[in-house]
Amino acid sequence: MRNLSGCDGRYMAHGILKCNRKIGIRRFFLMPRDFPYLAKRIAFTPNPRYCGTKTVKTGFEMTDVALKKADDLFAFLDTLGIEHKTMWHRPVFTVAEGDDLRAQIPGGHTKNLFVKDKKGRYFLLTVEEYATVDLKKVHTIIGASGRVSFGSADKLMEYLGVVPGSVTTFGAINDTENQVTFILDEDLMKCDIINSHPLQNDATTSVSSSDLLRFVKATGHEPLVLKVTE
Repeated sequence: MRNLSGCDGRYMAHGILKCNRKIGIRRFFLMPRDFPYLAKRIAFTPNPRYCGTKTVKTGFEMTDVALKKADDLFAFLDTLGIEHKTMWHRPVFTVAEGDDLRAQIPGGHTKNLFVKDKKGRYFLLTVEEYATVDLKKVHTIIGASGRVSFGSADKLMEYLGVVPGSVTTFGAINDTENQVTFILDEDLMKCDIINSHPLQNDATTSVSSSDLLRFVKATGHEPLVLKVTE
């Protein structure tokens, strides 16, 4: 057993470890012969050496900036006067893994797609968890240049400060350079309450749909509410 702990030291597994020292992402590939039921799953955790910071350009210099975590998010919501409620639970990496939690957490639950277009522009599409998005056509709705594809885990951490499995609209708090366009599905926004991970996937934070929009705007972004699901 090799310890692959990030900041909190909770995750362990077997496999092959690859490290990107530039932004501190560790990629851990589980081996089918050891875990046939987990074959092809990839777990991503922050490198402890770089945990909690990202590098941004300020003028002519590159500066390390602290990434916001759950507590920072809650404090920011408080300063905005946004009512929020968080339930802590086991880590969930997919929509299906959290099905049993739905009865305990009312409101709309989300699925988030981090994508980029051919010009390298990034978008976060937030939709209802079981909604379908046609990635071959969605670029015509969101104003992207050509068909979109999924963004890398490296860019996900660099721009939103989260790892795969924890993707959330709340990541806007870390996108200080406005690299990402945030798009909320029109159908999802009909829900009174919307639930998202608070930058980590072992918790779910609930806010009203109107307050979610207010939060995104307060981070310096202009959220788009569009019908992106089928």
